[in-house]
Amino acid sequence: MSSYSIREIRGENRRCNNFHFTFQANPSLTCSTHMLGERYFASRKRLAELMDDITALAVDTGTDLAGALPYAGVGQSLGPPFLLAVCGEVNAGKSTFLNGVCGHDLCSVNRLPETKRLILYRFGETTRSVTAAGGVEERHRPLACLRDFNLLDTPGTNAPGNDWQPLLEPFLAAAELICVVFPVSNPWGAATWNFVSRLPEEALGRVVLILQQIDQGEPADIAVILGHLRDLSLKRLGRVPPIFAVSATLACEAKRTAPVDSAMLAASGYLALEEFISRSVCSAPPRQALLQSWWTQAAAALRAVDEQLEGQSRGIDAHGNLLASIEREIDGMREHFLGRLPRHLTGVAEVFQSESGGVAKLLRKRLGVARSVYRLFVGDRTGQEMEAVIIARLQATVEAVAQADGAEVADACRRHWDDVATRVRQALGVDLGDAVQLDDSLTIARRRFVQRLGRAASQGIGNLNVRHQLGKDLLRRNVALKSFSFMTLWLLAAGATCGALALPWAPALLCGVSGGFAVTGFLIGRITRKSLIGEFHDRLLDTCGAYASTLRADYEEALRIVFQDYADSLGAIRRHLASEKRALEPRQRRWNEVFLTLKAVEQDL
Repeated sequence: MSSYSIREIRGENRRCNNFHFTFQANPSLTCSTHMLGERYFASRKRLAELMDDITALAVDTGTDLAGALPYAGVGQSLGPPFLLAVCGEVNAGKSTFLNGVCGHDLCSVNRLPETKRLILYRFGETTRSVTAAGGVEERHRPLACLRDFNLLDTPGTNAPGNDWQPLLEPFLAAAELICVVFPVSNPWGAATWNFVSRLPEEALGRVVLILQQIDQGEPADIAVILGHLRDLSLKRLGRVPPIFAVSATLACEAKRTAPVDSAMLAASGYLALEEFISRSVCSAPPRQALLQSWWTQAAAALRAVDEQLEGQSRGIDAHGNLLASIEREIDGMREHFLGRLPRHLTGVAEVFQSESGGVAKLLRKRLGVARSVYRLFVGDRTGQEMEAVIIARLQATVEAVAQADGAEVADACRRHWDDVATRVRQALGVDLGDAVQLDDSLTIARRRFVQRLGRAASQGIGNLNVRHQLGKDLLRRNVALKSFSFMTLWLLAAGATCGALALPWAPALLCGVSGGFAVTGFLIGRITRKSLIGEFHDRLLDTCGAYASTLRADYEEALRIVFQDYADSLGAIRRHLASEKRALEPRQRRWNEVFLTLKAVEQDL
């Protein structure tokens, strides 16, 4: 049989599709290398990362996933790599075949038998070898392909001694594929066929026949050999397993180049084999069922997290409703005290009327003729003094009412606080704070309430222009009194001058006229005093309604501020709600992201 040399494969006249056997890959398959089972392992990795995210989100949200996602079993179920077992006679090319699959010099290759025991190649961060119980050697190598594939190399089926074969049985039971390698020089080795024919029926479904070293034969001869393999398989096994003709030497040579020699790799037959392995990994029913099972559990876990988030959202809504109801209660308390305002204003109006009469009496005393004439010379501040008297008396009255109301408001707030603190502690687990702080706050609020109403009472009188109108009336009266006083004094002075000049009749006449002016001024002072006091009193009574209206607006505003200060003392609830919302929003965003990933993984599966 003529040889098929590597040099010929490299020839520029060689094409990627040298072989036209039935074992070739799809015509659409390009001559390029790809990762074995890439789609399956990508889906598996994505699902594992998804479960990591769900678990982290569950911890963050306080969701118990003990029943929905037993995470301890994930690594054991999704983590075990794909096991590829290789069997065949001594020097059949098993080790070289594994090197071609891995693309590295993983196994030692020699013309003499190198593999004398079961060797399991596994991933390890460092290169090391460990002999396990029973004599199985585990070789750990830092190769990326071993993260997802464990490779089992075996001694030859015709090697002397068979003490290793009992150790092989559990590996064959766990292997996804059992690659039986035949050299192109002797594909009829009895030892290998006897070994395969003794496999259980279930294991035969995972057997793949590998015709190795095809670079040492002619294409026509290889086609004949493949036909004999199919016939012999049907006779010995009762079925024809998948058969692939490959050259591990060509595959290793192609994968060592940079970039990968696509033509050489296609000629090696490894593209079709790797496509088959990838398809076996991705479509293996047990593994697909396992991925689907974990996806289902992940979906159930994510639903549990969603229910937890919904519960937290409902809890925040309930807490918000509790705060809203407390605020409505505070508004109700304020409305209750505002409802008593008309009664208070009636009392203030009565005091206003009473004080108006008292101020009118005081004004009567101030407007006596003698005092009026005296003030003509020293200045008249009667208007300011009367306004100050009214302000002082009404301000004292209003502040007394405000003191009483402020005390009642503070007592009502304290009672309400005791009830609210209990409800909030039970519903939210939040302590509203020290009652002493509340008392201090209410004391300050009550003092401000009294001060505001006191200022409102003072400003209300000032806005009524009582002093302005009284001042104008007093000015007209003083002008008249000043005129008569001036004439009286001038005539007296003239009479005295005439007396000094010894005029017989002029002093008496001038003094008599002066007396007439004095009497007339006195009468005018008495008359104007009565009318002025009456008008002043009437004006005060007329402004009583306007004053009460002004006071009402200030009372309502002052009361609003008091209850606003009390409502502000509920800041612990608002801070708690804000904190809950701040914590919930990123969790909901993360849940949405994880949900989209879950749907994407579902599409992958």
